[in-house]
Amino acid sequence: MRAAGRLYGRPAMADAGVTLEHPNRRKASSKATRLVVVVLLLASAVILIAISIGAWEAIAGAKALQVVYILLYLALAFLVARWRRGVLPLIAALAIVLLIFALVSVPGWLERDKDGFTEPAIASGVVALLTALIVPLQLLLIGFSLRGFRQAWHVELERPDDGGRRGDAAAVPA
Repeated sequence: MRAAGRLYGRPAMADAGVTLEHPNRRKASSKATRLVVVVLLLASAVILIAISIGAWEAIAGAKALQVVYILLYLALAFLVARWRRGVLPLIAALAIVLLIFALVSVPGWLERDKDGFTEPAIASGVVALLTALIVPLQLLLIGFSLRGFRQAWHVELERPDDGGRRGDAAAVPA
């Protein structure tokens, strides 16, 4: 009745004396991937904040979506920093959508020197450059988040607290 002591895949109180290990989280490649994903999410959020502050009056109708993206990216960076592998496909999907928005909006920021356009607080060329910087960041974010998903951060191994393995003759007291 080993399964009776478990709740949602985590050891319950009946499994006292058992330590959970995540062997794939100790690998240097997993740590590097996690760090890169967190840095890319934070960099994307910072650029979105800069665009929002500098061009808030000139942004037509995507103000709410921009704020939602900033908050989501900050929350997802926190979750990835805590080894939550399940959010990585969501990050890739959000990055694809933001990539499309950025690709579509760069030409519009470059053509703001015509009559009828309000000039943002920072130059529209700078806003265009910041928007263009989002494109490679999102491409990298897609690649690294999918790489992290393949690294199986969720794999758990149970180890007795005495350091031996279950079933080992040396771990069984005489």
